[in-house]
Amino acid sequence: MDERQQQALAVKRAMERRFFRKGVTIASLSGVSYGLFTAFLNLGMSSGVWAWAAGALSVFALTYIVSALGSALMYSFSAVWSLGLSALQGKLGDFFRSLASKPGRMIFLAALLGGPIAGTAYVIALQKAGSIVIPISALNPAIGAILAWALYKQKLTVRMLVGIAVCFAASMMIAGTSLGGDAPEGMFVGVVMAFIAALGWGLEGCIAGYSTAMVDYQVGITIRQLVAGFSNLLLVLPLLSVAGGEGATYAWQLLGAALADGPSLAAFVASGFFAMFAYSLWYKGNSMCGAALGMAVSGTYSFWGPFFCWIILGLIVGQEGWTIPPIGWAAAVVMVIGIFLIAMNPLDLLKKGENTHETA
Repeated sequence: MDERQQQALAVKRAMERRFFRKGVTIASLSGVSYGLFTAFLNLGMSSGVWAWAAGALSVFALTYIVSALGSALMYSFSAVWSLGLSALQGKLGDFFRSLASKPGRMIFLAALLGGPIAGTAYVIALQKAGSIVIPISALNPAIGAILAWALYKQKLTVRMLVGIAVCFAASMMIAGTSLGGDAPEGMFVGVVMAFIAALGWGLEGCIAGYSTAMVDYQVGITIRQLVAGFSNLLLVLPLLSVAGGEGATYAWQLLGAALADGPSLAAFVASGFFAMFAYSLWYKGNSMCGAALGMAVSGTYSFWGPFFCWIILGLIVGQEGWTIPPIGWAAAVVMVIGIFLIAMNPLDLLKKGENTHETA
């Protein structure tokens, strides 16, 4: 190899490293945004009409219908934000063309798994057990790795298996608190729902990973949030209302009351704004540094979620119950370690002049 070829190769490697580091940074911002949207979602569902409704609704309605309503509002406002940003960027034409493409249909399917199923389960988990279950929902990279092995025959190395074991150990640290006699009421249901959310998002990551390299990330997230919002509003809410014996129109009555409540609605608008960035940066980060590492880095919301809930709801708003017990912080840290073990070899961080990620 002559000197010019060596120089060209060095430039190419430098560009790849910069692109990779940018992807890691974007995925990291996704985790931060995820923590913020979680905090504002909880703020909206604990203020205004949502607070006084607690004494007037059945246990089923409070557990499932109200949680689905909160998820539907958050995703719907996120879809509005996403559509607005796509319009400003001149991407609405790409949006409609992508809807009819195979990658667009894959994102549509991923949105059904990640929105109505995982998203609603996540909100139920937060309502029943609080922010301590957020690290459990962050199991999705570990579950995604297992599903990729089962569905796509992707290799699971010893390091990845160790990382998966560490992640599940972290979740068990929290799950164990739901089994004792002094566990808070609803804690067990919250833990189960957090596992369902992790499974749904793990599936979504596997399916959407196929599409992220072929559809612009902003267009992809607009499709995702629109499907998640409308499927929650038009399918999940009426079905849950009928299942609860209230009738399909009951959901629309609750929706009308929620839309008429200004203070809580502002929190949902803010939650939708940060959700747009949480998911769009997740999609973009995955396409830049690989789905495994992208999911891993954005999975640091296992720390940012409880942190921003504690700051915004506990310290700023002054609500009680948002102080994180030591086991919650410890589990979040252990979870982050396990996630990174799944995604990359820590020894690669010590290597110089080489791409710092590993394809496993």
